[in-house]
Amino acid sequence: MSVEDVMTPLTMSAANGGVEEPSAYTSVERREAADIDAVGKYEPKLTENGIPADVLAKLLPGDDVIELEMPVVGSNLAYRFVKRAFDVVSCSCALVILAIPMGVIALKIKSESPGPVIFAQRRVGKGGRIFNVYKFRSMYIDAEARGARWAQGDDPRVTPFGKVMRKTRMDEIPQFWNVVKGDMSLIGPRPERPAFCVEFEKRIHGWHYRTMVTPGLSGLAQVAGGYDLLPKEKVVLDLEYIEHRSIAMDLKIILKTLGVVSTGEGAR
Repeated sequence: MSVEDVMTPLTMSAANGGVEEPSAYTSVERREAADIDAVGKYEPKLTENGIPADVLAKLLPGDDVIELEMPVVGSNLAYRFVKRAFDVVSCSCALVILAIPMGVIALKIKSESPGPVIFAQRRVGKGGRIFNVYKFRSMYIDAEARGARWAQGDDPRVTPFGKVMRKTRMDEIPQFWNVVKGDMSLIGPRPERPAFCVEFEKRIHGWHYRTMVTPGLSGLAQVAGGYDLLPKEKVVLDLEYIEHRSIAMDLKIILKTLGVVSTGEGAR
């Protein structure tokens, strides 16, 4: 099954899972939700401060409650072995090849602001296990004092080089180490922050099914949408990936991810 084949259930999902068709929301609403979602992936002290009601209203528009069916995890032992071997070998090689560029990035971060080069952020992994995902720091260490929470657009809390890293996804390079460790895979549902998982589960019953497999650096939802997807639409693609994943699909998603990142849209 191809990436294009798996995209089709999204348009039919109103009759199978309660998700509204993509046309139900305007491009402005989608872009606004995507911007908020992108900011939320970096928002400091999210656990302590929580997610504002107006933010949730944009990420979860309407008042419908979605019931998702538990997927049957696709793949066999051979696929899982090949997938893990490819993850370890490819990401280990990437860390070696990128060692010098990573050093340059670290010096650039240090030159713009004091503080650690890499920061850890809690995410929900396979089986609901919490793990730390690693990123290059793109915010000033006194981010809370530089602007209101959930700032969008020209966020004063983000360093100049941080904006470049986010747009090109360079800030996510340290996650290759997460893959080597086994916390993540190259391809799988993107790991979410615990606070978002709690809130999404209240309106999307079965959101936690995404954690039936190892989360990934990229996934079907990140490359197959063609527009800014809402959480309740992303989860449909995530579950479709879980049911139909294969070596061929993973390779296609990797190639599409490279194309998405090259356009700068990968930061979403």
